Amino acid sequence: MAELSPTRVVITVLGKNRPGILAAITSVLANASVDIRDITQSVVDDIFTMTMIADTSAATLDFPALQEELTAAGEKIGVSVQMQREDVFNFMYRL
Repeated sequence: MAELSPTRVVITVLGKNRPGILAAITSVLANASVDIRDITQSVVDDIFTMTMIADTSAATLDFPALQEELTAAGEKIGVSVQMQREDVFNFMYRL
């Protein structure tokens, strides 16, 4: 398991598949100087899912502002976007 960092976040995206989802979400991250460390996505029966691990250590937005930007981008294209700090995510889903 990778070492946890207080600047890493987990971003999840869920919704009906359509062109431009990845571009919309990664544009927000790029504009905020967030480094995507890992990404996975899939489409099952027209349902789009994506999970990202990103590093916000050089981000130009604080956590709440970045979360707001991602939520707004998701709403604009009709998908749900959630962002959590990696340590909180891991605590919530520990076995």
